[in-house]
Amino acid sequence: MIRAAVTVTAAIAALVAAPTAPAAVGAPGEVIGVAPLPGQHWLPGTGKAYRLTYRTTGPSGPASSTGALFVPRGTPPPGGWPVISWAHGTFGISDACGPSTTGTNERDTVHLAALLEQGYAVAATDYIGLGAGGVHPYLDGRSEAHAVIDIVRAASTVDSAVSRTWVVAGHSQGGHAALFTTKIAPTYARELDFRGGVATAAPSNITAVLALAAPGEPVPFATTLLTYILASFETTRPDVDMEPYLSDRGLRAISDARRLCYRDLEKTLVGVTVGQLLRKPLALGDFLPAARQAMEPPSHGYERPFFVGLGTFDWLTPLTGKLLAEFALHGEPVTARFYPSDHDNTMDLSRADTIPYVRWLIGRRSTTGPG
Repeated sequence: MIRAAVTVTAAIAALVAAPTAPAAVGAPGEVIGVAPLPGQHWLPGTGKAYRLTYRTTGPSGPASSTGALFVPRGTPPPGGWPVISWAHGTFGISDACGPSTTGTNERDTVHLAALLEQGYAVAATDYIGLGAGGVHPYLDGRSEAHAVIDIVRAASTVDSAVSRTWVVAGHSQGGHAALFTTKIAPTYARELDFRGGVATAAPSNITAVLALAAPGEPVPFATTLLTYILASFETTRPDVDMEPYLSDRGLRAISDARRLCYRDLEKTLVGVTVGQLLRKPLALGDFLPAARQAMEPPSHGYERPFFVGLGTFDWLTPLTGKLLAEFALHGEPVTARFYPSDHDNTMDLSRADTIPYVRWLIGRRSTTGPG
């Protein structure tokens, strides 16, 4: 551990000392800052770990993000360690909620350690607003994807043993991010060798559910998640005024959401229904069209193969099956699997399929998938 820490410190010193080409200043993926990741946040099997701050692209233009880079123990293969760019689930929207600051959860730790063991570096973005200031534009698919892609650019700058060959993987909100990433990565970062994606428990057709939210709605369905959407939407779309939609209880809830991470916000909303947050239906006015544009994963136009895993008892992704039907209609290069799981354990049950799929993506030489 001491030897690894010395190596990380030396690498960081070399990075800081190295001149930056003027043409790269302000470019997405440019490293703004790097430091050793505290040891308590290391994944099992980590050889070196860094906390990065890097440039990316947000809903309104240039932005910055933070994240962590985990490099496996041992000697890298020729060309360097292939990268899994990990997109995490919902932690919150506050600057204090990023997993590179708080540490990741047990479920993700097990999964990411399994990827490290397979010989992949893991680049784990916090997303915009979860460590570099501001409010996270929750479920804004393009800014999620930009942060996921740009940390791969940053990673190869920070550690020369890290390859520019990569795959995106994500769960829940991160599955949503993985779909957007798979769609835009081939054109957003042409210089990287992007192979494809894995998305588990990815929400889609979100606005079809949001359209049902109205004053008096009695079901406490995903109240915490809806609160994060409402609290962050003026970051995603500053042109949409959210105040007319919100009741007094809703205004208090979004104030809490902008400072509390997921579990703490959830405690403040026990017994609160969606309808209690609203003064008028979300289906009225400018909100729904703007949300549809920001949040809905594309149904066609994917250039790289991707895997989608869903749980048959997952009440948070009730309409992603519709998206799978749209993928099939458009002939998209998707492999879909269903598991007897709820939202949280779909990632665990799918691991026997997703790790071989990632291995195939990294090594593929054709457009056909694994058997």
